[in-house]
Amino acid sequence: MIDTRELGRRPGSMRRVQRGDPAPEYLGIDMIKVPVGAELVLDLRIESVMEGVLVSGVVTAPLVGECGRCLEPVTSSVEVELQELYAYPESQATDDEEVSRLVGDLIDLSPALRDAVVLALPLSPLCQDDCPGLCVECGARLADVDCGHFQAPVDPRWATLTNLIDPRGIPSADGVKDNQE
Repeated sequence: MIDTRELGRRPGSMRRVQRGDPAPEYLGIDMIKVPVGAELVLDLRIESVMEGVLVSGVVTAPLVGECGRCLEPVTSSVEVELQELYAYPESQATDDEEVSRLVGDLIDLSPALRDAVVLALPLSPLCQDDCPGLCVECGARLADVDCGHFQAPVDPRWATLTNLIDPRGIPSADGVKDNQE
């Protein structure tokens, strides 16, 4: 919650808010999230405008999760821009139900923070950009071991062309494998 009493209701007045708040429990998706209680760093600017209070700025949050390919732990951070208009309770200029409203002189940033942070999270986080993932045969992490099972799958559209080369890698004259040796 941000108190706007010092700001007043004079359009054009502005105040900076820089602080850390603990993260609530709902900032995340299945694969990655902001840990509950981790510090969200808020660097905000609140401005009084005709319809209410405009909040804009940047929120930085730590992330923990697991790699979408190899399931190893992932730690990272996310920095998102936030911009939200909070209308005065008696404001008629914005009768839209989707507009956030001040509660007295207080702003509840929770819904705007949740929307901004969760939408910025990667759907499939990676431990490294070129993570090879897990072996489909034995489940070994391919970045750590060479289990020998991994073989690039043949695209079924090109599979017929493998018949044009004999096992020694030499093309036959008529384009068909020569098995008479």
